[in-house]
Amino acid sequence: MPLPAAFIGVVLIWSTTPLAIKWSSMGAGFLFGVTSRMVVGLLLCVLILMLTGRRLRHDRVALQTYMAAGLGVWATMMCVYWAALYIPSGLISVVFGITPVFTGLFAATLLGEHVFTRFKILGMIMGLVGLLLIFRYSLDVDLAAGFGIIAVFIGVLAQSASAVIVKRIRAGIAGIETTTGALLVSTPLFVLSWWLFDGIWPQQLEPRVIWSILYLALFGSVIGFIGYYYLINQWPANRVALIPLVTPVMALLIGYLFNGEKIGVTEMAGAALILAGLWAYEFAGRSAAEKEAVK
Repeated sequence: MPLPAAFIGVVLIWSTTPLAIKWSSMGAGFLFGVTSRMVVGLLLCVLILMLTGRRLRHDRVALQTYMAAGLGVWATMMCVYWAALYIPSGLISVVFGITPVFTGLFAATLLGEHVFTRFKILGMIMGLVGLLLIFRYSLDVDLAAGFGIIAVFIGVLAQSASAVIVKRIRAGIAGIETTTGALLVSTPLFVLSWWLFDGIWPQQLEPRVIWSILYLALFGSVIGFIGYYYLINQWPANRVALIPLVTPVMALLIGYLFNGEKIGVTEMAGAALILAGLWAYEFAGRSAAEKEAVK
């Protein structure tokens, strides 16, 4: 696949995922929405492995990787799907845009990586101030929306910690195998969560709900991750880092056009601060480090 096509594909998938999450829970419950997505996604991954003749590694390091990735998927998706009941899909993507910042913090703690340059610290502060603006505004408008922002933030922490732990294990497993292993761990947890806290099989599902679940299973859980890992392996990190910069803007626009989601001025200011902070963290800091390396 041409790299520009893969980049555009991943951006489009990640931009539309929050709205699809919102739609997939309408009339069915968020637990049914996320569980059915993961079940279908797992079946698709297993089918891909069978068609390509791949086999999952089952050594100790591989199992640790699957466990870390799977628990991260379960915790992150549970938070995001619940939050989608109370906040616009575009805001979910914006808050998730700060994932690289917290991934950097966890990397500094668990991997000993040096991330605390002045530009990165500036980016962290801007991102946190933007997040606080959005949270404060949401809390003033609707208490449930404030808790929704907190839930997405917890999801960001879970995703960041999981990614760093997987990197720390260094199993050297391909993207499709990591995704399949993660789903093998997380899908039973989703099924158990649905059975314990809901357990109701929807009598009727709207076509939009069904198509959203299928879209998330195929593109959100499989093709999106495969494309992302492909870009990581083929492109420099600074190009891949454009994805979380472009995705929130696209998600806000998609939510406005297709779901009538309106974002207040304060929320827009917070979103702008988060995106500016992410840019400073990813690019200004890297440029400064490169200049230092040249000296």
